[in-house]
Amino acid sequence: MSVTIQFCGAARTVTGSCYLFQTPAGRMLVDCGLFQGSKTLKALNYGAFPFNPADIRVVLLTHAHIDHSGLLPKLIRDGFDGSILATRGTIDLCSYMLPDAGSIQESEVAALNRRNVARGRAEVTPIYTQADAVDSLAAFQPVEYETWVDAMPGVRVRYWNAGHLLGSASIEIEFAGAGQSGAPLRVLMSGDIGPDAKLLQPDPEAPAGLDYVICESTYGPVDRPAITAATRRAHLAEQVRTAHAAAGPLVIPAFAVERTQELIVDLVDLMERGDVPAAPIFLDSPLAIRATEVFRQHAAALNADIDVARVLASPHLRFTETVPESKAIARFTGYHIIIAGSGMCEAGRIRHHLKRWLWQKNATVLLSGFQAQGTLGRFLVDGAKAVRIQGEEIKVTARIVSFDEYSGHADGPELARWIAARRPIKRGVFLVHGEEPAMAGLAERIGERIVPAAQVFRPILDDVYELTTALPTPLDGTHRRRLAPEAVVALDWHNDMSKLVLDINDRIDAAADDRARGVIIRRLRRALDPQD
Repeated sequence: MSVTIQFCGAARTVTGSCYLFQTPAGRMLVDCGLFQGSKTLKALNYGAFPFNPADIRVVLLTHAHIDHSGLLPKLIRDGFDGSILATRGTIDLCSYMLPDAGSIQESEVAALNRRNVARGRAEVTPIYTQADAVDSLAAFQPVEYETWVDAMPGVRVRYWNAGHLLGSASIEIEFAGAGQSGAPLRVLMSGDIGPDAKLLQPDPEAPAGLDYVICESTYGPVDRPAITAATRRAHLAEQVRTAHAAAGPLVIPAFAVERTQELIVDLVDLMERGDVPAAPIFLDSPLAIRATEVFRQHAAALNADIDVARVLASPHLRFTETVPESKAIARFTGYHIIIAGSGMCEAGRIRHHLKRWLWQKNATVLLSGFQAQGTLGRFLVDGAKAVRIQGEEIKVTARIVSFDEYSGHADGPELARWIAARRPIKRGVFLVHGEEPAMAGLAERIGERIVPAAQVFRPILDDVYELTTALPTPLDGTHRRRLAPEAVVALDWHNDMSKLVLDINDRIDAAADDRARGVIIRRLRRALDPQD
């Protein structure tokens, strides 16, 4: 009996989580997420899947984040007609997140097409529409934690709380008769693993004694200082007081689900205690507003020490759901707090606030989560002096703070401990959902100390492995690669072009006079057309 896995996403990159299992009974997916980052990676969202969606019998969804769920409407539109198994928390969040993603894609494409028409370029279509996303919700079926479910003939699954997000799960999969001597082949998909001292979620849980573990590695090489809820809140208070002293706004690009609610809980608590000056907290994200309501509904499943329902109804909070309400925030000056999506600054209303404030010295931008390669958030973290937002050049003089203490991901030591607790692991560990240095860092942590180094694998996008052999066997030549391996991990020409335009503008602005500027322009023209 053969069981293979193909790594259709989140391989040498963080986003696009998608894993295809092939068994004698048919094909099964774990996750089907959007790629984020460089335009080269994001272009994969528009292309064909590396499989026929009509051949997929079932999808197992680890959690609601868009890099894990965001291509499900496209999968269904392209022919998938099976079930999507997910926890109730995940289903409730997806009921808002997927239609929101479709709406964003429609609005982003409409804006792009207006520019394309003006430039004489062809129009494009969205990956899927809001209507597609709404239609996809009928395919979801709820599962309970720690309860076996038959996914398809010969395959049963069990979901475990991953401690990452409301409804998040690690998924235990058993393939009947595919293990040694006819025993089941046991595989554990980590999903995203939550860190210690997560504000709203319990510690992650999962079984031991497996053939394979497919584990995320987002923060594989990172050792965070020991953190508690109290120290995290104290560090946030320092940033809020600094923003207040600068008499400017605290602008927080935040993931709409979980990160936003955690920040709200702590900000409201700090204001109620008098630890920071009170201020309006603008929650400028329709999705985050709806997700906050889901958190209220699931308050009993969250940290019992926090009155989540009360805090999320605080008078300090101001929900700005409509576009006019969002635009009205721009009238505020001085100290106030804005929380808006997206967390990597790639879409949504946060870009309008960044255009308003990035060039002002009294503003503070607090980046509260992982910033993928090629995203606007990553450029800010890396110290860019200017960025391009919606085609406009914006100088960066605001104070940029990378504040990782609200991360929803375990760091390197926590991941290593989580993997160690899964032993014995008979055949191998695959590291996924991480950039190249992160995967290498986690491989070094666990190699030999937890599992033999020869049993730690770092797949490349679209790699296929046979899982029923003594060690996983790569199946070369059985598939087509959508991208060259180096294109997955590197900044692309779009990023280089944006930086070049910014550098040219800087050089021309710094030139002594018009004559010097003319010399720079003539040199550029000669470089573009050496025949002149």
